[in-house]
Amino acid sequence: MKRTILIFGLISGLISSAMMFLTFPLIDRGVINFDNGTIVGYTSIFLSFVLVFFGIRSYRESHGGTITFGRAFAVGILITLISSVFYVASWEILYYNFIPDFGDKCAAHAVAKVQAKGGSAEEIAATRKQYEQYKKIWDNPLLNAVVTMIEPFPVGLLMTLVSAGILRRRKTPPELAAAVA
Repeated sequence: MKRTILIFGLISGLISSAMMFLTFPLIDRGVINFDNGTIVGYTSIFLSFVLVFFGIRSYRESHGGTITFGRAFAVGILITLISSVFYVASWEILYYNFIPDFGDKCAAHAVAKVQAKGGSAEEIAATRKQYEQYKKIWDNPLLNAVVTMIEPFPVGLLMTLVSAGILRRRKTPPELAAAVA
């Protein structure tokens, strides 16, 4: 089980990290902006978590073609955890080394959206204050890691639940197998 989890977790994590490192430079070039960045980001996360399905299936096939929901869930959630750790580590590297002004840019974008919608001075001030609080969280590496883990983990959990449900297969009782044959 360890081998399967490590292989698929590492591949999923590498895909997640690679997508993050490849897409963030596109933000500065204007190809990806704060409005469509969420869609691009979660699509990348989803694609990396497709490996959860294949990891569970690989484990099932290497263990006689059967797997319980609980075992499938355990394999999938461990793959998810490995991949999520890669995602968090990648974000921490990007944020602290390459885009330390991300919080300021994000706040400026949010304020500009409120202003474009005709927001009042109070709404604009509230938005600024909210992003100042976010920036304090982002500037603390531990809090940043915890908050960042919230992005990929639910997607991986959902993929794990769906995959475990689809791929579970119990042994066919010998009397039933003989009747079918």
